[in-house]
Order: sequence, then structure tokens, then C-alpha cells
Amino acid sequence: MHRVAIAVHEHTMLLELAIAAEVFGVDRRELSPDGSWYDLTVCTPDGSPAPWLPGATARDLAALPGADTVVVPSTSDLESPPDPALLSALTDAHDRGARIVSLCTGAFVLAAAGLLDGRAATTHWMHAEQLARLHPRVTVRANVLYVADGRVLTSAGKTAALDLCVHLVRTDHGAAAANGLVRTLVGPGHRPSGQAQFIAPPSGPRSPHGLATALEWARARLGEPLTVEDLARAAGLSSRHLARRMQAEIGVRPLEWLHQQRLAVAQELLERTDATVEQVATRCGLGSATALRRHFRRALGVSPTVYRATFGQVGSPR
Repeated sequence: MHRVAIAVHEHTMLLELAIAAEVFGVDRRELSPDGSWYDLTVCTPDGSPAPWLPGATARDLAALPGADTVVVPSTSDLESPPDPALLSALTDAHDRGARIVSLCTGAFVLAAAGLLDGRAATTHWMHAEQLARLHPRVTVRANVLYVADGRVLTSAGKTAALDLCVHLVRTDHGAAAANGLVRTLVGPGHRPSGQAQFIAPPSGPRSPHGLATALEWARARLGEPLTVEDLARAAGLSSRHLARRMQAEIGVRPLEWLHQQRLAVAQELLERTDATVEQVATRCGLGSATALRRHFRRALGVSPTVYRATFGQVGSPR
């Protein structure tokens, strides 16, 4: 079972802590294709239970290096040096191969530990400039929901913390498990890491149909040979205006969005059905098995066959 440790200290903020505890601390084995979930430990400076999580297993910070994933929630103190014992435990965990995750301003703790040096990272957009100033060796990306740089992952604020936690579930247990978790939490659908942190004012007047309606229209037709021009017509916009609107409001261009949605459908079909790779490619709108393999490997780093072998829930032809 995958061991997750949440690092709690005197400046830990409650919302992101609660998000991590909800995702990793509630047994949801029924969502996972192999019937596993997470084993959660809350690590505090003296090993005493966190008063907000009375039912969670509690240990001291020395237990962090034994975890497979270490989560550092947001902190309310961005200027003072964090507890040296916490920083030492985090670097030890990283050196031993753990995945290190920060939520919101938890990035300041990771940066103080030197774990973000030479890496790309994000935090809440209100504090991005301060993070860059205090830690100039960090490449701060202020306009994204989360950043995965190797085994070190950082998120923006509040709901983006949930996005990153869902991304981890997707990585560990597959798209169907992540989608099931989101449905359980009544949360938004999968939002990719490059999506903008907040919705900017739209450029120009909104179309009568609205961008959201057009995107839902497209999601229902991903198996068809949709083009950017089709999406623009559904939104009542020119192709150029659509590109500007989507870049401003959700942080991606139309063609990139279509590829993301089609890959998400392909992942779920590979997990939940016995459709061949060729059939999956047709049903998600990527046309051919060759095109699906190319896009799949580029986005996920594995072939559809390997993905199905890892996350598939039914016996299926390869």
C-alpha cells in the first residue's frame, strides 16, 4: 500500500491539510483497479496527534523519510525559516526516493529545504513574486494550477491543491479512480496542470452560447472529426477570438484542449472496456491506433498497451 505522510507544523493551514487528508486518508479502495488505496500518517514535530485529524495515525517528523509520498500543506508564515528538523526530514525523504508534494504556500517550505533549486514550481499567484524573490534559484510559474518536476510537485492555492491531489490519484490508480474520486467529492472534472490559476476577464463580449456551453457540446462529440473551426462556430466566435478566449479563461488553446479531452476519454476506455486500441482511437476521435500511440506516449510517457496493463479493470485484447 502506498504510504503518504502529511508534514504538519505550527504554521500549517487547515484547508489544504483537510484536502490531503480527505483524498489520502479516506479508504476508497473500491475506486482502484487493484483494490489498493493509501496508508496515511500525519507527522507532527513531537509525534502528537493533530487536533484537527483525531483519527489519523500520528508520528513525529522522523517518520517522513519512510513515506512514498510526503505532502506539505500551506503555511501561514512565508518569511521565517521553517523548523530545521522539518527541512532535514524533507531532504532525507527526497534523497531516499520519496515523491515530495507541496500545496499552495507549502512551496515556501520546499524552497527553504532546497528541494526547488533549479526546478520549476508554483504557489498561490498572490505569493508567487515573493517566492521568486526569496528563492531566486526557483523558476516560479505563477499562472498554472500545478507543476510536476520529476518527483517534486507543487500546486497553486485552495482548489488547485485538490487538482494536484487528484492528479496524484490519476497517476497512481488511473483515470477512472480519479474521476470516481471527483464525483464522490462533487468536484470539478480533471483540470490539467497548465490551466490558468484563475479566470481572467474575457477578451471581448461573450457569445450568446457561451464558451462553457460550446465546450460541453464538443465533449459530447469527441468521437467525431471536430476541428477548431467547429468549436468556434459552436461558441459563436471566430477561430482567432476563440483561441484568445480559451487562452485567457482556461489557459490552453483550442487544439490542445481537444487533445486533452480525447486523451482523457482514451484513458477511461482503456481502463474500463475491452475495446482494442484501434477502436479506442476511433471512439475518442484520434482516428487511428498510430495517432493514439503517438499522442499517448507524448502526453503520458507510456503506450496505450502499457497503460491498460497497469490500470485496466477488464481482460482485454492488446
